[in-house]
Amino acid sequence: METVTVDVVSDVVCPWCYLGKARLDQAIASVADDVQVTVNWRPYQLNPDLPPEGVDHKAHLAAKLGGQAAVDRAHAMLADLGRADGIAFDFESVRISPNTMDAHRLLRWALVHGPQAQDSVANLLFKANFEEGRNIGDRAVLLDVAEEAGLERSVIAALLASDADRDAVVKEIDMARGMGVTGVPCFILDGQYAVMGAQSPEALADALRDIAKTKAAATPT
Repeated sequence: METVTVDVVSDVVCPWCYLGKARLDQAIASVADDVQVTVNWRPYQLNPDLPPEGVDHKAHLAAKLGGQAAVDRAHAMLADLGRADGIAFDFESVRISPNTMDAHRLLRWALVHGPQAQDSVANLLFKANFEEGRNIGDRAVLLDVAEEAGLERSVIAALLASDADRDAVVKEIDMARGMGVTGVPCFILDGQYAVMGAQSPEALADALRDIAKTKAAATPT
């Protein structure tokens, strides 16, 4: 069985990234008999200039999308898509647009414990933000997420209180932009092929199978 690595360039305040994760999970499940998939979460910041305490979410989004009517249309569409993929978006509960630097640092530290631990943290962060209206820029919330994912709370608290890995996160984001990533989610398959946007589970599954077949064909017998 061939192994395919998927690097997901994502921001945890991007609703399309949450949809992309749900669809990737479905795709991985559908190819489980044929392809072994390893997922790594890579950072991207849609709003890197937000202050550490974040800003009012509704005002920020209305300004960004061109008014409340545009926000309402986008949320209605995303809510419908989310229901189809098992996501209970609760946009009304979101109060703060956070700076996601600390969330990305947490994801980076989670990977030390393996891809599954990192994937668990990613899922908990998306859920906290979009379904529970929790401020994932708040370090207390991040510590709760870390603990729920099985990470050592005291260790993560000490890391968050420091500047550990800030530069590394920025460097990764700069690398992604240098590779031409201008929007998220972006799925990079085996470091060679990029799939942009929250594609359908079927499209992602086909891409995974195609990469696995190409690798198998290139392997000497």
